[in-house]
Amino acid sequence: MTDFPAGTILGYPRIGRRRELKRAVEAHWSGALDEAALERTAADLRRATRERLAALGLGRDDSSIPESFSYYDQVLDAALTVGALPERFAPLRAADGSIPLAAYFAAARGDETGAPLEMTKWFDTNYHYLVPEIGPETQFSLSSDRFARLVAEAKADGVTVRPVVVGPVTLLALAKATDAAPAGFDPLSRLDDLLPVYAELLASLTAAGAEWVQLDEPALVSESLSAPPAALADAASRAYAVLGDAPRRPAILVAAGYAQLSAEAWAALAAAPVEAIAIDVHRGSVPAGAEGLEGKTLVGGVVDGRNIWRGDLGGAWDRLEELRGIGAKSVAAGTSTSLQHVPHDVDDEAGLDPRLVSWLAFADQKVRQVVALARGLVEGRDAIEPEVAAASAALAERRSAPGVRDAAVRARAAGLTAGDFDRSDYDARVAAQDALGLPVLPTTTIGSFPQTGDIRRARARFGRGELTADEYDGFLRAEIQRVVRLQEDLDLDVLVHGEAERNDMVQYFAELLDGFAVTQHGWVQSYGSRATRPSILWGDVSRPAPMTVAWSAYAQSLSDKHVKGMLTGPVTILAWSFVRDDQPLGETANQVALALRDEIADLEEAGIRIIQVDEPALRELLPLKKAAQPAYLDWSVGSFRLATAGARDATQLHTHLCYSEFAVVIDAIAALDADVTSIEAARSRGEVIADVADSGFSHGIGPGVYDIHSPRVPSVDEIGELLERAATELPLRQVWVNPDCGLKTRGYDETVASLRNIVAATLAVREKVGVRA
Repeated sequence: MTDFPAGTILGYPRIGRRRELKRAVEAHWSGALDEAALERTAADLRRATRERLAALGLGRDDSSIPESFSYYDQVLDAALTVGALPERFAPLRAADGSIPLAAYFAAARGDETGAPLEMTKWFDTNYHYLVPEIGPETQFSLSSDRFARLVAEAKADGVTVRPVVVGPVTLLALAKATDAAPAGFDPLSRLDDLLPVYAELLASLTAAGAEWVQLDEPALVSESLSAPPAALADAASRAYAVLGDAPRRPAILVAAGYAQLSAEAWAALAAAPVEAIAIDVHRGSVPAGAEGLEGKTLVGGVVDGRNIWRGDLGGAWDRLEELRGIGAKSVAAGTSTSLQHVPHDVDDEAGLDPRLVSWLAFADQKVRQVVALARGLVEGRDAIEPEVAAASAALAERRSAPGVRDAAVRARAAGLTAGDFDRSDYDARVAAQDALGLPVLPTTTIGSFPQTGDIRRARARFGRGELTADEYDGFLRAEIQRVVRLQEDLDLDVLVHGEAERNDMVQYFAELLDGFAVTQHGWVQSYGSRATRPSILWGDVSRPAPMTVAWSAYAQSLSDKHVKGMLTGPVTILAWSFVRDDQPLGETANQVALALRDEIADLEEAGIRIIQVDEPALRELLPLKKAAQPAYLDWSVGSFRLATAGARDATQLHTHLCYSEFAVVIDAIAALDADVTSIEAARSRGEVIADVADSGFSHGIGPGVYDIHSPRVPSVDEIGELLERAATELPLRQVWVNPDCGLKTRGYDETVASLRNIVAATLAVREKVGVRA
């Protein structure tokens, strides 16, 4: 087996520098691009990635270039490779039992015969993965040769890549039981059945030319999964004893990023018959020595794979030096996680302030940092002194730059009192809000309506100066009027203005708040073909002027029904931005909250009686370590309350949360003290309703009845079943009816059909429970 290289990354952005994969995949879904053409486009993209990484300094023949490509999701890739295709998609298997691309996309997105796999957040990131369904009846078999084909493809181009596969423990730990599984079934109990298939996969990679394989096991750092750390560590010990002894395999790198490995897992991996372990020493610390390290390479994740700051290269070097002292055979430089969480290249951002650019490192710049550190490990620290000095100078300049600290913002935050975080008693607010005149089981949507091609083209034309401000304003007003009229025709109870003016629910606010910058090409994959451009929160935050009031007031003027004001909450603005790392997140969140507090006051003055402050990322940022969770929940809940506590009793405040496991934060959701909370429930078929009922949650709740992340139109009966469950398990007065999330990504035909079915199902359930609107 070949030695591990002195530096590597754990993964690289896979959507393409200009979102080439997104466009190709969506063209394939629409029927405009056949499968062969899609495969050619993907192969070209992979080839360009390999060449780029080689040009940045990773080796063409030493396995330092990872092969982390995916058409949709790395967890789905692993699940279907080992045959874990849900039974409802079994007819899509090929005659030889393999799983073709059509079945892969059906599992991801659903089709006319079956709902897609559930989706949730990948640990504490904004990336969404598809949740495998595994039961006692799941038949594991090597059902795809895609991983091996990608290795062979690279080999043919003269590059020896390191394939990246989700490891067996993480795959099972993240899975949910199938509907056919008995109560209490744990997918992790199938580990011994799964391991022979992983061994077969490893043999196929060796045959294709792989010298190393990376098995990602981030489950081993988490304390938030159903299996406790000790059970996960035991599973890892068993798994890697088997895979390490596999008769024909590449050398194994087990990668465990996103936080510190548990003590049990660290000991298990150190003792396991694998050749290398990658650990996160950016978010974690350097561990103590452990028995078994003397034969292994440690890949020190000292370059932050999740944020875009240039960072302290000297500090990263010091941590590598610490790792050298704990007894491993050798130490390599690496990223803390895959770089899929950051954009491609800061050099593409000609519109950013050059001063800000000097503080940043996107994926390509992080590769260069790893290459520099690797050179230092081989040649000595003096060899990289210019790079270390340049990084230190940029860090010092950033600390003292104008705008990073704003005295007025800091004085206002310092003057806050406990009373600034509390609204009136909930019962008093309910009494005041009776004047809204809403029916039982009120219907609404989450906020956005489809962002059509016409909207995107108008926005682009305005950006290029081809439309005047008045012309663009007129276009947006016409779009808002159309959306309001549509909702009235559908007979929804509480309307929205559709957010046509917003390019993104965070970027829109970032463009209007001081302390932020936005990128032109800084795309990051969120799920599947969907990507976002996280804004850069670099300085103290304040609101120069109202941001949403004119649009909300105009929409309200068009209807006698209530139109919600729509804001993005402070936690989500932080979670979906690249946030400054020079002060505690709670301080930054309170600055954003104060800006939103002022916006809510202005919306009230404009006559808006219902205001929604979205916090879909509340669960996302929950730390993976339990000891850190109380402090996080304290500041995250506190920032939401700071933003909303100034509202009048008669103003009904909503919030929205989506696509995460909520049972662990249900108390925090209650502590937000929103009058109404809408929450994802459709894809999980209402599982969260029981958690809400068991918790004694007493405020308004809207469990989603329409999965907007799938093109499927749910039937009236399907919606009615979910709605009846909510109306049965929860007090009727609490229940709202809404989709899971905003409708921005959907087309109008499916949106209108789905909303019609929601209204029809609601009327039927009202009739069934003896309530008239």
